[in-house]
Amino acid sequence: MMKAIRIHEYGGLEVLRYEEVPIPKPEEGEVLVRVHAAGVNPSDAKIREGKAFASMYEDPFPFIPGWDVSGVVCELGSGVTNFKEGDPVYGMVNFPYEGGGYAEYVTAPAFHLAPKPASLDHVQAAALPLAALTVWQSLFDAAGLRKGDKVLVHAAAGGVGHLAIQLARWKGASHIIGTAAANDEGYLKTIGVDEVIDYMKVNFEDVVKDVDVVLDCMGGEVQERSWQVLKKGGFLVTIMEPLPEGKAEALGVRAERVFVKPDAGELREISKVTEEGHLVPNIYKVFSLEEAREAHELIEKGQTRGKIVLSVKE
Repeated sequence: MMKAIRIHEYGGLEVLRYEEVPIPKPEEGEVLVRVHAAGVNPSDAKIREGKAFASMYEDPFPFIPGWDVSGVVCELGSGVTNFKEGDPVYGMVNFPYEGGGYAEYVTAPAFHLAPKPASLDHVQAAALPLAALTVWQSLFDAAGLRKGDKVLVHAAAGGVGHLAIQLARWKGASHIIGTAAANDEGYLKTIGVDEVIDYMKVNFEDVVKDVDVVLDCMGGEVQERSWQVLKKGGFLVTIMEPLPEGKAEALGVRAERVFVKPDAGELREISKVTEEGHLVPNIYKVFSLEEAREAHELIEKGQTRGKIVLSVKE
């Protein structure tokens, strides 16, 4: 048996239950991971409420949430040859379906996992997969960010934003602008932001222009105002709600909405960048597994600098 957080119905913080459940068995192509830490993302709270990807689930209850994990392989399903027992791994497991990460053990397809960056501990590694893959697939796969590009990142100090800044800098962006709260400016300058715009005092569209790539982590009116800062041929990539049909073409720019997907190959690239010292996740706060409700309460406030993580095994 193992300890886990389970959801028996959609709702508020009270639906997160700390329970004892059977340890899952890996099926063909899967591995069983002893979870040391699990990342907490805004999407976790939305799915807990029955929003976001929850609409894709068929009769899910009870299920264990959580998609970002770091831990150690402890059992192999048949056909798995790229890992062995004892390997430290990390990944975005089973996303966007019932994840299983908020638990002492989780099973996942082997191709959802990659070797953990040796330079990070498990708490740091658990903060990376979903957010770093989101950035990689948004800035590089979709927008095709190139050396010399001018980039605007919204919510620059957030879980996705602070990694986007570092990866854009690694890729060779010439000028990186971030919207954030004033008290985040010092931190953002240390990770590569050239210009910080205090969203409480300044309308970014009044001072920013000729941007090659905008990363929209906010949606709504922020997305709407972002169109005007792009140069002709520029790219708006969003991880939020759908883009207005025909808007990009009418303005002479490009746009795409990105749904992050598991990709072990890209995780290996992210590990390499991390081990070279170009990517460091900022851990805002660490909770125990039993404190998942407190972690969700904090993530819902939307004011974190970096990532929230559950420490599952010391």
